[in-house]
Amino acid sequence: MKYRQLTKEQFESLHEEFAKFLATQQIDAKEWNEIKLNKPKVAEEEMNIFSDMVWEDVLKRTNYLEHFSSNSINLFRSDAEFIHRIVVEVKKENFNFLKPQDYEWFVNNSKDDSIDYFKGQKPYLKERNVEIFELIEKGSVISEGELYEAIFKIIS
Repeated sequence: MKYRQLTKEQFESLHEEFAKFLATQQIDAKEWNEIKLNKPKVAEEEMNIFSDMVWEDVLKRTNYLEHFSSNSINLFRSDAEFIHRIVVEVKKENFNFLKPQDYEWFVNNSKDDSIDYFKGQKPYLKERNVEIFELIEKGSVISEGELYEAIFKIIS
């Protein structure tokens, strides 16, 4: 397995797609129930294959990721060759990006002297989608890139 198996909730939300996937394997609902009951390893393998297909599709369309912590924001933009990163840190006592009022202060005061911005890029050390997946597993979330692009304009 290249990534990780989808959660029960993710499988439930992709029920129709999974049924179509099984149909491409010539497995109908009755046979699937029989496989789950009598051949759990085969069922697990089918679920793993489907999970990898879903992850691969999601990851290839992912261009931006965000990771918020109390004292910093990590923003990522991925292209074919590089992953670009912007780090935002606020050096104010008791500041917390996870508090709405502090985040709002940051948005309204993005050029304040207490804010440090860092940017860089690196080539992928592994396959692009694997590196993006690892960032997601570490807590990053997929975004549309508005925050990345807005901050990029501020610091460029």
